[in-house]
Amino acid sequence: MIYLFLALALALWLMGRAMNVPRAARMLMIALLYAGFSALAVVTEGTENAREWLAVGIAAALVWVYSRALGRLRTRMGAEPQPQITPKDSSVELDRNARHIVLREIGGPGQKRLKNARVLVVGAGGLGSPALQYLAAAGIGTIGIIDHDVVDNSNLQRQVIHTDARIGMPKVFSAEQAIQAQNPFVAVRPYSRALTADIAPGLFDDYDLILDGTDDPDTRYLVNETAVRAKLPLISAAISQWEGQISIFDPSRDAPCYACVFPKAAAPGLAPSCAEGGVLGPLPGVLGTMMAVEAVKLLAGAGQPLLGRMLIYDALYAETRAITVNRRADCAVCGNASLA
Repeated sequence: MIYLFLALALALWLMGRAMNVPRAARMLMIALLYAGFSALAVVTEGTENAREWLAVGIAAALVWVYSRALGRLRTRMGAEPQPQITPKDSSVELDRNARHIVLREIGGPGQKRLKNARVLVVGAGGLGSPALQYLAAAGIGTIGIIDHDVVDNSNLQRQVIHTDARIGMPKVFSAEQAIQAQNPFVAVRPYSRALTADIAPGLFDDYDLILDGTDDPDTRYLVNETAVRAKLPLISAAISQWEGQISIFDPSRDAPCYACVFPKAAAPGLAPSCAEGGVLGPLPGVLGTMMAVEAVKLLAGAGQPLLGRMLIYDALYAETRAITVNRRADCAVCGNASLA
């Protein structure tokens, strides 16, 4: 009977694998099969065979624990051992950021401001992925990431910070792995949870700049309201199918807030999600990279950031245009009445 169980367990495992059944589900099916066989053996063959089934169960449990431990070790260590760089290796960090330092608009002082900066990215999806990668590469000292979602196969067409091997992993931890592999000088703070009104104010207080790459209207308005109250600049971008837009919202610098430009969320159906309307894979890469560019400009004090302006990009016809956006005195979030 043990051999029959082993044969059926192997068949279940292989069939599940061929059908892309999650590993945990396959393990559960085999565990239920084991429980059924062991109970049947005790009933039909007596308690003398219970030791054999117990030994099989213990051996299977040990193999499972070993495989889990080995998988976690491989995830942490990577496929190949990587040289460890410590923050003491200042010459390595200096060389890494040399191309920034030689830019007149950034220089050494600007790069130091980037290193001392704390940036929170809300959403580790299509827009957050490239923004996070370039913020880390630019040498931002502390990067926070908040997202409650896990990596899904359908994300990989555009969410380039994640990989096939990390499907099922919380996005913030997947992004953390990618950032640390790219730049060990960056401190990453992952928050694997949804942004809610009760935690947003305390969370934002720990940062100098907020980037919003979410696609949920409620979260967008919450991020905007919290940033206004904290007097933090907010870099916000959005994409749909072939088009994207980006602006910096900061009433403390006399720029509008998000609610000034979009007082109400779009009616259902007018702004379809990526799942409903589709999206060009490289498009969030373009807008997410623009978010990182504006963040570097703001933090380093370089150039003219998108304050009071909104840049609109049409990928289908390769057109860009910038429009002026202004504060509204009657804005419910940053208007005269709300701040009185």
